[in-house]
Amino acid sequence: MAAVITGESLRCNCRKEPHVRKIAATTLALLTPFAAAGAAPAAATAVSAVSVPDRSQVVIVGHRGSAGHRPEHTQGSYELAVAMGADWIEPDLVPTKDHVLVVRHENEISGTTDVSLRPEFAARRTTKVVDGRDVTGWFTEDFTLAELKTLRAVERLPAVRQRNTVYNGYYQVLTFQEVLDLAKGLSRRYGRQVGVFPETKHPTYFRSIGLPLEEPLIETVKRNGLNRPGGSVVVQSFEPSSLKRVAKELRVPLWQALGTTGRPYDLTAAGDPTTYADMMKPEGLAKIAEYARWIGPDKSSVIPINPDGGSGTPTTLVADAHRARLKIGVYTFRSENQYLPLQLRRGQLPAEHGDALAEYRAHLDLGVDAFVTDYPDTAALAKAELGGPREHVQPKQFDNGLPEEGRE
Repeated sequence: MAAVITGESLRCNCRKEPHVRKIAATTLALLTPFAAAGAAPAAATAVSAVSVPDRSQVVIVGHRGSAGHRPEHTQGSYELAVAMGADWIEPDLVPTKDHVLVVRHENEISGTTDVSLRPEFAARRTTKVVDGRDVTGWFTEDFTLAELKTLRAVERLPAVRQRNTVYNGYYQVLTFQEVLDLAKGLSRRYGRQVGVFPETKHPTYFRSIGLPLEEPLIETVKRNGLNRPGGSVVVQSFEPSSLKRVAKELRVPLWQALGTTGRPYDLTAAGDPTTYADMMKPEGLAKIAEYARWIGPDKSSVIPINPDGGSGTPTTLVADAHRARLKIGVYTFRSENQYLPLQLRRGQLPAEHGDALAEYRAHLDLGVDAFVTDYPDTAALAKAELGGPREHVQPKQFDNGLPEEGRE
């Protein structure tokens, strides 16, 4: 099956600042941590204008939009992600009480909405067992869509992204249909296809309470005329059974997400001992290739982190996936020090930004096919450096990330 959505020549909008440096000026110092960790050949490639592979087809996935710049899963977050160069935008799907798919990181919404401040919903705070763990808070499945629409989104990581809190209370909770409509409008605005990358969250749990995710997802994709390999939808899940249900009804590409430890919850519930580590072995990848087009591991499964916090020796996962005829998209790239290898951190504070570009370059050199990132602008910059002739890079005017009615 061919990949459905390709990245374009870089779409980078770094206001009026220089948005790229010449490849010849890229220094070995930026990549030294990875070279020292056993990736010297890749680092050497990265500084050669002649031997750099063309990575213009690498897909930039806006993780919950542009979560580094706006509260995640909001209209502003998605709009800004595309303006910054994202090829796909990612909505996590959970159901309402009246079985409408809405977009939240989790079904427990106290950290992503202002529900805890709403006295009318105070009595709905409860504790549930989700995927074998006790979770306390407010849950989408206990609210109708109309009730959820009265809530407003807030920044999920206020201690890390304090500047995003200025947007608290501005945006509504979106439905899956509204994200598809938004992507269609953004495709027209920018003259390129914007992909939608929905994830089914806790599908085994939701099926157990009578609110399955796959059926409304399938129906929505079909209703919008997107049930085709060359369309603009790629479906992801950590649970193989969820993807296999989708595969029976849809012809869109599927993405098997992979955790760092343990095993998918649907396998746990079924008594299947297969772990994520097993799934990343060559024989496991061959099984994934029977139903999916992509794998999506954590970046530490590609370049491990040593006990001291520094970068380890790259694994063979990228090459193994390609041998299995799978594409590989890696999550989650973030610019803050606390999410970077020790050698790439800058300054003293965990929330300060480090040398994120070096981390992208190292993964590009290994041949990854997609970045899942909170900062699409930084990913686009890295893609430009290794993606082809610089004169083809055309910056765009920044969108302010607000809904149409919020613009002058």
